[in-house]
Amino acid sequence: MSAPLLIDTPRQQLLATHPGLAEAVAAFYQRNVDHFSRWDPPLPADHTTLPRVRESLLDGQRAFESGQGHRWWLSLRESPGEVIGSVHLSNVVRGPFQSCNLGYALDARMQGFGLMHEALRAVLAVAFSLGVNLHRVQAAVRPENLRSLAVLQRLGFRDEGLARDYLFIDGAWRDHRLFAITHPGFVPPEHWPCKDPS
Repeated sequence: MSAPLLIDTPRQQLLATHPGLAEAVAAFYQRNVDHFSRWDPPLPADHTTLPRVRESLLDGQRAFESGQGHRWWLSLRESPGEVIGSVHLSNVVRGPFQSCNLGYALDARMQGFGLMHEALRAVLAVAFSLGVNLHRVQAAVRPENLRSLAVLQRLGFRDEGLARDYLFIDGAWRDHRLFAITHPGFVPPEHWPCKDPS
């Protein structure tokens, strides 16, 4: 099983994590420190520095190659050297779960143009393709993050309920709504016993 290193969408290119993106990713983080602080868990003080970003990208590249996690960095076709966001399939679990967590972030300047919806549609198509073949993708969103809630609902994610005190973010334990989408066309391994749905 493998995920593509490049995903094309009508307006964007999604590039798989690799250390060569370090300067563009560091600039993305630095531009959005205040924007992301409200939504992200506590991060190391040096998380926007070039050495830390390069190290993180190298770890991400290893995870991508091993199938444990897949992160793509978003660039507009007209500005291919600038990172404007990311989509991450993390904590990929196989066996009877065949699931992962979905995370995503978009530059504050780029919100409101449907770019994340476009990117997530493409990444979900990859997640549910034969190359990756996941059955379930799940996401957790703070109830007050209306943009994020709207994106997931538009993509067909089901609201599975409220998780109290789910993550420590912005100085306190925060509730999150849990969402998931499943793939009815999931192809089970040949050795799995399958019952007739009738």
